[in-house]
Amino acid sequence: MLSKKLQLKTIDYKFVLTICFLLFFNSIISAQEIIKDSVVAQVPVEIPSGQRQKIDGIIATVGDYIVLDSDIDKGFLEISSQGGSVKDITRCQMLGKLLEDKLYAHQAIQDSIVVSDAEIRGMMDERLNYMMQQAGGDINKIVAFYKKNSVEEFKTYFSDILKEQKLASEMRDKIIGAVEITPEEVRNFFKSIPKEELPTFGAEMEVAQIVVEPKVSKEDKQKVIDRLNSIRKDVLEGSSFATKAVLYSQDPGSSPTGGFYKMTRKTPFVKEFKDVAFSLAEGEISEPFETTFGFHIIMIDKIKGQEVELRHILISPTVSEDALKEAKERITNIRAKIESKQITFADAARTESDEKETRANGGTLINPNTQDTRFELTKMDPTLYSQVSNLKDDAVSQPLLNTDDKGKKTYKLITVTNRIDEHTADYAKDYTKIKELALKEKQIKAIGKWFDDKIKDTYIKIIAEYKTCNFTNNWLKK
Repeated sequence: MLSKKLQLKTIDYKFVLTICFLLFFNSIISAQEIIKDSVVAQVPVEIPSGQRQKIDGIIATVGDYIVLDSDIDKGFLEISSQGGSVKDITRCQMLGKLLEDKLYAHQAIQDSIVVSDAEIRGMMDERLNYMMQQAGGDINKIVAFYKKNSVEEFKTYFSDILKEQKLASEMRDKIIGAVEITPEEVRNFFKSIPKEELPTFGAEMEVAQIVVEPKVSKEDKQKVIDRLNSIRKDVLEGSSFATKAVLYSQDPGSSPTGGFYKMTRKTPFVKEFKDVAFSLAEGEISEPFETTFGFHIIMIDKIKGQEVELRHILISPTVSEDALKEAKERITNIRAKIESKQITFADAARTESDEKETRANGGTLINPNTQDTRFELTKMDPTLYSQVSNLKDDAVSQPLLNTDDKGKKTYKLITVTNRIDEHTADYAKDYTKIKELALKEKQIKAIGKWFDDKIKDTYIKIIAEYKTCNFTNNWLKK
């Protein structure tokens, strides 16, 4: 286990992240309205002030932002509606989180952090599409739920809420993004943990794979090009590009936000994508073009010096059954050569694999969460775990048909190249994990210092009823 000091801070950090996640929708619906007593969540309250009347009103002010009593209640209601438990969250803790969000947003404006209208439109499209699904496609039900008089009034209100949420997120990312850690700091962090309290890391393994992609026919490619041209035509005639991206784009990283990306020439996008993006003028929509991911169209929202704000739609061609059959035969032959010792798995990956990201490393996978080659069994992706858990050392899996989150089908072979048993943290062997823990601690300290500094310089008022709260931050300026 971590030292008590570190453990406490880690718990606080996880609490903040948990609340951030659970309040994903609460930050949207945090409306300034009275809510009925009959729907107020029964939650723990740490305010020893006797029987409290449920009269809504301003309970706190942070800079230019306010918090209403109903905001806290709606926070609990939303956590409950998402299946979360509120039994261990007090009203004071909920208020503390809301105050943090308000200060983030307030300071973002002071720091001239800009949230573009295009970003808000993308967020609006994403959330509205989700809400429309929940409301059976009837936007009037949503308007009524928020007690607004028209769709336009609701969208204006909703846009303001989303902008505040985005400002808070950008401000927090700015604080954390500025935190760096040196090897010396990592070493000192590790040395500060008592030997008997060093963390224990679970069993891990290193995995390699060979991927074979089915060949896509010219006819299948043309179908995708025709589909993108049809979408492009609709947009040129007045349809929303963002809505089309939400409905049809197969890029999971951008489709929920209407296909939105911000990029410069240094942003790590594939060359073909950047070449097209930086050849377009504002408002222009590209013709369909191909990358390794499939076919795209791009629309430029805004050009800011060397930065481009754009939207794109990605559609990948479907693969025929004949192409899948040929791919399976090819990867079966590769496996046979490995099994007969004609070639090693690593050499086969370098010469035969269609996956550019891994073939140079002999097929070795990189853990996306840690950026090293180890995968902790208890945290491994369930699909990958099911594929490797029963493999013996140096064994090669049978050909596995894989479908990724964009619907792209491939065949692959997997092998386990190394196993690491559960063990107490070792500085040399576990440097990457120790560095991550040290960085998180430093980020927590940076956030804490930021709150200390900004609270001193910001107008903050909390009504008497909540002044007995034991906040993590010094909101009461004691």
